[in-house]
Amino acid sequence: MKILVASHLEQSAISQLQQRYDVICAFDQPTADLSSLIRDREVLVFRSGVEITRALMDCAPDLKLLVRAGCGLDNLDCEYVRKRGIVLRRIPEPAAQAVAEMALALMFALARNIRQADAMLRRGQWAKETLEGHLVAGKVLGIVGAGNIGSRLGVLASAVGMEPIGCIADSTPAVVQTLRDKGITVADFHTVLAAADFVSVHVPLNDSTRNLINGRALSLMKEGSYLINLARGGVVDETALYAALATGRLCGAALDVHEHEGQGQISPLAQLSNVVLTPHIGASTIETQQQIGVRVVEIIEAFVQQSEQQSGHQSQHQSMTVARREVDIRVTTAALSDEMVRI
Repeated sequence: MKILVASHLEQSAISQLQQRYDVICAFDQPTADLSSLIRDREVLVFRSGVEITRALMDCAPDLKLLVRAGCGLDNLDCEYVRKRGIVLRRIPEPAAQAVAEMALALMFALARNIRQADAMLRRGQWAKETLEGHLVAGKVLGIVGAGNIGSRLGVLASAVGMEPIGCIADSTPAVVQTLRDKGITVADFHTVLAAADFVSVHVPLNDSTRNLINGRALSLMKEGSYLINLARGGVVDETALYAALATGRLCGAALDVHEHEGQGQISPLAQLSNVVLTPHIGASTIETQQQIGVRVVEIIEAFVQQSEQQSGHQSQHQSMTVARREVDIRVTTAALSDEMVRI
């Protein structure tokens, strides 16, 4: 099996793959470079930050398996993948806990002015009297997207005394009951925004969620509340968020994902002291990356084994078909010989 690993992967997982397969590693490469490397590849492993376009996949006629080392698919042409019949496997579980914990950490950082306190102390300012913060216990946590990650955050928040309320697309009675069993009240989007002291966003980026948190949505939030985004940068209208923060309508915000990401990018929100910015590290824990690496290897090995079994069955079927054809030919020849004799 020929594999292209287009994003960073835990080293032990790469080593295991290299021992068994033909592996090319091309981390953080431009699309043009990937186009030349993917030509004979059968498997592509990727994460966010790498655009997997139709044009790129068209360069790989033998491509059979896509492994998304995470859960988001906003960087993949899913419709083309379906049309072409390429197998797609995601790995959502390991990152979910890490992202949920990161959201809680950012909430604490906002509530207790951790960023400001650190910066001031590094300048020699002992600002003990001016850095009074808030408890998170007793506060309402609004979860926009109470799915795999959001529901985990709700459980963590409940443990520290918060009251989680969440909304979810395409909810069913069973899903609503599951969330309630976890202590999460289910409500509509607008109710969640209006009720929450902290709003944490955990939805995929697609046409329906792009700029979901826009000026109108921000105006529905409580005055003095906080916004946390660990979903995708495009979900939040950062211009509208800047205005809400600058005017004091929102007390603060924390963003791990941004409209423009990558080396050299500086968010306009960096100008504001009540904002915490991190470089898309929600899933960046040692344990999470180890778990993702293990799953990548397991997925590829299972796919190879299944392919070999199918190939074996196909070969057996072809052999049986050939054998039947040979019998048919012999029977037909014998029949013709008898007929010729009779004539």
